[in-house]
Amino acid sequence: MRRTRILTAVLALAAGLLAGTPPALAADSTAKVSLAADTYTWKNARIDGGGFVPGIVFNRSEKNLAYARTDIGGAYRWQESSKTWTPLLDSVGWDDWGHTGVVSLASDAVDPNKVYAAVGTYTNSWDPKNGAVMRSSNRGASWQKTDLPFKLGGNMPGRGMGERLAVDPNKNSVLYLGAPSGKGLWRSTDSGVTWSQVANFPNVGNYQQDPSDTSGYASDNQGIVWVTFDESTGTSGNATRAIYVGVADLQNSVYRSTDAGATWTRLAGQPTGYLAHKGVLDAAGGYLYLSYSDKGGPYDGGKGQVWRYATATGTWTNISPVAEADTYYGFSGLTVDRRKPGTVMATAYSSWWPDTQIFRSTDSGATWTRAWDYTSYPNRANRYTMDVSSSPWLTWGANPSPPEQTPKLGWMTESLEIDPFDSNRMMYGTGATLYGTENLTNWDSGGQFTIKPMVQGLEETAVNDLASPPSGAPLLSALGDVGGFRHTDLTKVPSMMFTSPNFTTTTSLDFAETNPNTVVRTGNLDSGPHIAFSTDNGANWFAGTDPSGVSGGGTVAAASDGSRFVWSPDGTGVQYTTGFGSSWSASSGIPAGAIVESDRVDAKTFYGFKSGKFYVSTDGGATFTASAATGLPSGDSVRFKALPGVKGDVWLAGGATDGAYGLWHSTDGGASWTKLSNVDQADAIGFGKAATGASYQTLYTSAKIGGVRGIFRSTDKGATWTRINDDAHQWGWTGAAITGDPRVYGRVYVSTNGRGVIYGDTSDTSGGGGTDPTDPTDPTPTGACAVTYKITNQWSGGFQADVQLSNTGSSAWTGWSLGWTFPNAQTVSQTWNAESAQSGSTVTAKNVGWNANVAAGSSVSFGFTGSWSGTNGKPTAFKLGDQACTVA
Repeated sequence: MRRTRILTAVLALAAGLLAGTPPALAADSTAKVSLAADTYTWKNARIDGGGFVPGIVFNRSEKNLAYARTDIGGAYRWQESSKTWTPLLDSVGWDDWGHTGVVSLASDAVDPNKVYAAVGTYTNSWDPKNGAVMRSSNRGASWQKTDLPFKLGGNMPGRGMGERLAVDPNKNSVLYLGAPSGKGLWRSTDSGVTWSQVANFPNVGNYQQDPSDTSGYASDNQGIVWVTFDESTGTSGNATRAIYVGVADLQNSVYRSTDAGATWTRLAGQPTGYLAHKGVLDAAGGYLYLSYSDKGGPYDGGKGQVWRYATATGTWTNISPVAEADTYYGFSGLTVDRRKPGTVMATAYSSWWPDTQIFRSTDSGATWTRAWDYTSYPNRANRYTMDVSSSPWLTWGANPSPPEQTPKLGWMTESLEIDPFDSNRMMYGTGATLYGTENLTNWDSGGQFTIKPMVQGLEETAVNDLASPPSGAPLLSALGDVGGFRHTDLTKVPSMMFTSPNFTTTTSLDFAETNPNTVVRTGNLDSGPHIAFSTDNGANWFAGTDPSGVSGGGTVAAASDGSRFVWSPDGTGVQYTTGFGSSWSASSGIPAGAIVESDRVDAKTFYGFKSGKFYVSTDGGATFTASAATGLPSGDSVRFKALPGVKGDVWLAGGATDGAYGLWHSTDGGASWTKLSNVDQADAIGFGKAATGASYQTLYTSAKIGGVRGIFRSTDKGATWTRINDDAHQWGWTGAAITGDPRVYGRVYVSTNGRGVIYGDTSDTSGGGGTDPTDPTDPTPTGACAVTYKITNQWSGGFQADVQLSNTGSSAWTGWSLGWTFPNAQTVSQTWNAESAQSGSTVTAKNVGWNANVAAGSSVSFGFTGSWSGTNGKPTAFKLGDQACTVA
């Protein structure tokens, strides 16, 4: 429901990024650093949605071009051919994790290839970096960024208002951005490259959700919340004269300029006591429509109104669908039908019970009809039918009493848009998904329109924990807001999230290593138990009993055989039980709040960690003893796991930049530790199926190795590492959890903080075998070859290219080295699936370990990004060693 998303994100990120630590242990000096690369295919384990969609933006000049923004999970572009969404901000890296929060989007109507995103997650100290405006000239395929001198809040109160970012529809080099935190109104006159404050804008806003909040979250000034142009007051190539701006000020919420932003005035006669969440201008009808709420949203709001402002006469008309006295909610979602002037729709975004409401008028707000009405209370008649068969979990497994229904029409419905090219298509966002219809006008003819999830590809869950058992379902997940899922097929949406009980956020889960049908999970719930058990691999659940004082889920560990459990909940100390938690006993020797895990072989051995100390229990969790080991991270930004199949083999990742930070290994149950010298930083560790010929399971980590942040794999117990993601696939913060698949070599499951569960599969079909990537011998292939060189993306000053090298001879290659000369002095900046070197205009690309062997008739591909100026011509000749290749 997103009510817990704030805590989920902040606790994870604060722990993962900000904790302090002491000096590191002595390192293992024998380890080697290898930054070989592997080609991975990355996908989402399908959930479809799972979070708040506060903004939907249709391009006004090109059909079927639409974007959606999420509060912490990036931005997406609609793909009409597949009716799916394509993620656009997966390239956001670890250090810029806050830029996955999108506070506003703008699509350029003059040049539809251009799109802009205002990014930044928190305006308080939780996000250490300032916000930015990202700009793309290829619909979000690649981006350039301008950092701002202030923060933006994609996950702050008021994030459903907007859009704060807007492109002048007549002169598209001009953009405006409304800032929070009293930073005012900003303008760019060079297509978003540089920005300056509009110094004469008279009001920076003053509304705070809760001025007493010392964290700075609810006490931030929500600032300038939307910008709307009246395109009828400009001509092509000339700045639009009339601009309307919404301000978070209960008494002064709307301002206008009639001279292209030179001067600004408060609109006279406007309603007061409310915040204008949206301002939508219908130039054809000559009206500015405004949806008002007494609060900033997206959760709060007890009263609201809808108004219409006549732009020619300055006349204000209250067109509220219901009398103010009858509202217990505010209005936010607001849209007009560009094909049918006078058709306007609005949402009661904060009507949590019994459901949200959507209102529609076809006479400019003079009269309204509702998506549903009471017949005789508590019974209701709906103008719509809902088909959630593609996302069946949207019923929440509920069986409510009337007037509630399942699935709900929605909640937190702050985004609502009618397709400007199709009166029948409408989309709206909720706290859990993005819904839509393609027969909306049935509403007007007395028939029913059909609402379905239009969310495939848009994945925005925050992931707290992951598990991949050796049998049963390949993936179990612990998620914020929607609890978690059991995936029996990664390509299909599960039928239901974990229920009985249905945690608002699942904080931890574990399975019994030698009895994977036994699973335990813990989580948060407003009232009720905080622990649940399954005896059928997570398909069905039953609640356990809380010991006294429990206030949150914490972490939990299952004995290797499922005979007992150790639980470290919030609100009380560590507890242990035999059986399924009908009664609990306090563990001794370990502090409250410790992270707990189990040995994967010895059913009576459990481990814990708290504030630099590692703890061990050999009596089933009854008593713990602190290890004498020192030098581990002093903070609690640590995640550790015991290796399946080997008693006492434990790996620990974590730390912070001001102290001990990295990856440690113990083979004696935590009595002593060795720090890997070839890992700069590490935040999560996991295990998967061993490579062919390897005697040790494959390691996976979210880490910084060799100065590079990424997802890494090791098939030799950490001696060498392979980066398996690339700069296009970074997903912001990935430190909460990672695990390999014990059944599929190379498969890895990666947690994200807002992009759902990502899984990757390797192209290395040899099962991890192949050439040693550290072998310095130059490859000397012989025989005929062919090359295809393709520029796949190009932008001002930069480009991306893919190269396919084919073995057209009769003998296999055991290594390769391809050379070429750029015709226009281009330079390579980053290469994947090959190692490259450049001298002047001459480039040499060599194989990495896994793709050295190329059979006759087979091919290998690699790619790179580079820079160019003037001309970006393709190379005309390629050589494989001394052998000239055919150029396709």
